[in-house]
Amino acid sequence: MCGAEVGALPEGMQRVARALQEQGHPHAPVMLSDAARTAQQAADALGVAVGQIAKSIIFRRKDDDAAVLVITSGDRRVDEKKVDALVGKTGRADAEFVKARTGFSIGGVSPLAHAQPPVTLIDRELFRFDEIWAAAGHPHGVFKLAPQDLERLTGAPVADVTQVPA
Repeated sequence: MCGAEVGALPEGMQRVARALQEQGHPHAPVMLSDAARTAQQAADALGVAVGQIAKSIIFRRKDDDAAVLVITSGDRRVDEKKVDALVGKTGRADAEFVKARTGFSIGGVSPLAHAQPPVTLIDRELFRFDEIWAAAGHPHGVFKLAPQDLERLTGAPVADVTQVPA
């Protein structure tokens, strides 16, 4: 993606596109015609399994008000007790907190290019797939990557952070 193409994207996607370029990632963000605010919407738009969608869930750490980003497989639910055991007690983050800390609106939170670097954990369940898709800073924006790319791009550890499926 060249500079002119990046400039045509919404601001949040521009930040993500630049971060991906700077780290040599081969896949630029793409704009979907329909919103991909949920994992299911993204999976439907891309024609992939919902588990291949890397959801970005933001929590608010209670002791220092830090943003905690949990990147999880779209077909899994985060187990907050497991997250708390790894990073300290967390609580829900409202839309204002998410926007202020990440620079992205809920439904478009990318795993990288945040306004303030979050504490990040990657769900090990994403490694069931060779190819995954993550939000690219806008509810219509996504980018393709492998789970190993997510580790490299974020520098975050892989952990068991989800509930056992029923």
